Amino acid sequence: MKALFLGLVFILAAALAVVPAGLGWWADVLAFLRGAAPVIAVFIGIIAVFIGIADIKDRAEAKKEETPKEGGPKEDAPEAKS
Repeated sequence: MKALFLGLVFILAAALAVVPAGLGWWADVLAFLRGAAPVIAVFIGIIAVFIGIADIKDRAEAKKEETPKEGGPKEDAPEAKS
């Protein structure tokens, strides 16, 4: 309950800090967002590349599991009688 109340207090304080009647930090918030956008885009791109590589590896692994090995025993081979 304390965490919920504290979270609401911080959200309210942040909202009041950016409105013109409050502290008027809206221009600073926009400047921060403009500066952070390229950095965030780079991180999203790196994560997307890692996910793509993992997907390619998973598909290759799934393809290996589907195809039977060529060197294994054959099921159609006749058994030797002794």
